[in-house]
This record gives sequence, C-alpha cells and structure tokens, in this order.
Amino acid sequence: MDPTLIQKLGDELYDALRARSAVDPLTSRHEGITIADAYGVQQRMIARRLDAGERIVGKKIGVTSRAVMNMLGVFQPDFGYLLDRMIAGEGESIDSGTLIQPKAEGEIAFILKRDLMGPGIGNADVLAATECVMPCFEIVDSRIRDWKIKIADTVADNASCGVFVLGDSAVDPRRIDLSTCGMVLEKNGEVIATGAGAAALGSPVNAVAWLANTLGALGIGLKAGEVILSGALAAMFPAKAGDSFRVSIGGLGGCSVRFH
Repeated sequence: MDPTLIQKLGDELYDALRARSAVDPLTSRHEGITIADAYGVQQRMIARRLDAGERIVGKKIGVTSRAVMNMLGVFQPDFGYLLDRMIAGEGESIDSGTLIQPKAEGEIAFILKRDLMGPGIGNADVLAATECVMPCFEIVDSRIRDWKIKIADTVADNASCGVFVLGDSAVDPRRIDLSTCGMVLEKNGEVIATGAGAAALGSPVNAVAWLANTLGALGIGLKAGEVILSGALAAMFPAKAGDSFRVSIGGLGGCSVRFH
C-alpha cells in the first residue's frame, strides 16, 4: 500500500477517535490491505496521539480467546498500544459519551519490572520480568462502524483499544497458576460469563511471551513499568450508560467499572 494512503488512513482513524464517530471498514474500501499495511496505519494513528500530548504506558494483546475470535470472525491475535488517556480508576464511572460503541471484557494485566525484548522470550522470562499481575477490565471500542471488522481493520484501529481499568489487588504471578484461575464476569449484578486463564492462548503468560516475541521481531520491546493486557478470558459485552460491571478472578481479586 502506498505510504501516503497509509498516512491518510491513520489520520482518518485519529479524526474518528477525536470526533467519536465511526468510519466504514478499511477492508471494504481497500481490498488489498495487508496486516503489515494495517500496522503502518496503526503507527500513524499512535503518532498523532503522541503528538497531541499522550504517552505510551503499555501494550495490549487482542483477539486471544476463542469466544472473541468467534464473535468477531478474527482468528489470530493482534497488538496495540496503551496510552495514558486510556486509564480509568477502579470503580470509577466512565462517561459513555466519550466512546463510540464500547464493550467490556475481563482480563489479567501484567505490570513489568524489567524489559522484555524478543525474539526468544519464554514463559520463565515473562514471569521473571513481571512485578505483579492484577485483575482488570479492558473497555474495547471500535472506530469501525458496527464492529464490522476483519483482522486488518482492528489492527489499524490500534487493536480496538478504548479504556482500561486496573483492579483492587496486585499478586505475585509465581504464587498462582494463571492458566487455571477462574473468572466470573457480572453485569448489573448478574453473572453473564465465566472463564479461565487458559482462554488467553492457553495461559496469559503464553500471551505475553507471544507479544514480546512478535514485537521483538519488529524491533519493539516491552518496557519496565509498562502495563501489559494479556487478552480477554471470555466474550466481550456491550456497555452503555447505567451499566455496571465487575470481574472476579480466583487468587487475584476483582475489578469494577460503571458507565454514565
């Protein structure tokens, strides 16, 4: 894809973010767009956000669970960047008007104490580099109209990042089996989904290793102090004003978020 078009599409998605408006899928308008092209669009969108004063605080892995893959029709993981303006406080009420078409998903977040630079990163390396893990919500949001996305659409759109919320506790990942820990997700006081750590590529640790190695091949590292969102443990659920969500993860604690 022509670099000028890549830049133009990145600007279009940035403008959609600022205007809180959706655009038609890139894949429906540019049939030949590749995943490499889409990451180029993502880089342009992120550059625009950095130029506007935001800063990178971490990275996320998307489309790791079978439930989300089936929901979106996207069958491989992707990654995106977390920025400081995406942070919301635990239990805080989020203004739904600041988002376009949000959906909530329960995840496990890793807080790094050392850099991770692939390739060659294994699970032991991930655990050694992790300060703690926390329950969290990712509120995904798409600038692509009606979530009509293919893999190149969500990649270009920074892996559909919206807002993230870290939970009420921090745990040493070496003290818990992250593949078997169970998750319960509640919406407005009712259980709507259950899951386990194994939903994220067999283990959230596998997911972070995949991310470190995938980014490492591009010359990008995971940095000490960064937040790494390791992927949904169940399906994602639409959120609107008046909704409240809580996720509880065995051995980790909980996280809650409300919308107004």
